[in-house]
Order: sequence, then C-alpha cells, then structure tokens
Amino acid sequence: MSRRIYPLLTLLILLTSAGVLSTPPKYSVDKGYEIAFKSKDPSGTFTSLSGYIEFDKDDLTNSKVDLKVKVSSISTGNGMKNKKAMTSEWFDEANHPYITFKSKKIWLYKGTYHVLGDLKIKGTTKEYKVPMNVEESGDGLKLTGKFYVKRLQFDVGKPSPNVPDVMKVNYTIPVSK
Repeated sequence: MSRRIYPLLTLLILLTSAGVLSTPPKYSVDKGYEIAFKSKDPSGTFTSLSGYIEFDKDDLTNSKVDLKVKVSSISTGNGMKNKKAMTSEWFDEANHPYITFKSKKIWLYKGTYHVLGDLKIKGTTKEYKVPMNVEESGDGLKLTGKFYVKRLQFDVGKPSPNVPDVMKVNYTIPVSK
C-alpha cells in the first residue's frame, strides 16, 4: 500500500512547487480604510476594521475575503446617536460586538469583481453579493465598492418613517502583504 502513496505524494509535491495548488497571496487591512454608511438619516462611518483578503486575479476560486467591523467604532457625528446604536434595539453591541463578512465565491463580470458571502449583523446572517473594484499598487491592493443593506433584515432598529430601511454602504480598503 505504501508504494501507491509515494506516487501521490510526489505528484502533490510537484503540483505545489509548480504553484498549481498554491493559495493566493494573503493581504491584511491597512490604515486608511473607510466603511461609510449613508441614508437620509443616519449616516456615518465605522472606524475599526480588521481581517484579511486572499486574492489572485488568476485564481479567483481560491481567493477569499474575511473582514470584521467593530460595532462600537460607529461614528455618526452625534454622540447620542452613537450610544443609541449600541443598544439592543439597534446593533446590540453587548451581545454582538462585530459585523462580519466572509466570502463564499469571487468572480469577475464585466470588469468588476463580485464577492458572494455571508454578512452577519446582530446575530443574523444573510447572503450578500458585493461588487469589488481592485486596484493593484506595488505589493498591495485597494478594494473599493458600494452595496446596499436592508437593516430590518438584520433586526437593526424598527420600521420608521424617519429612518430608511435601505442603507448605502461605501467602502475603501487598502491591504498589503
């Protein structure tokens, strides 16, 4: 039986050394990122983002996005709104301190990358497709895009004529190896 394993191991070593089975380069989030949300009211940013991106435009099958936003880093420009956002009615920061996004699939369509993944807010996970523009610079990348989140799908707040359900999210995320 061991005679059968050696050819498989040899093939595995050859494929790995040839780069066939290698994983895309891993990038970490750099300073200078921006995660901004906008609606009629409220609007603001999240100022704490961490995670990594594994990205290779020639190997999208193995490319990944895994990001985490700290809920307590919300900044609306209004201290009272920031405190209200931490309550159980809104983001419930005490029980759900992070918003996360983990990719399942990345593909290129008409010049724009698209990331299908799980967005988790306040303990609720929904599948989202997020467009992603990728700009290469040296040994880093800059990821940009925008998408829309329906806050009520995640039980964030209550229906209200004063606060729209749909929030526009713009992001700029520089990453480096």
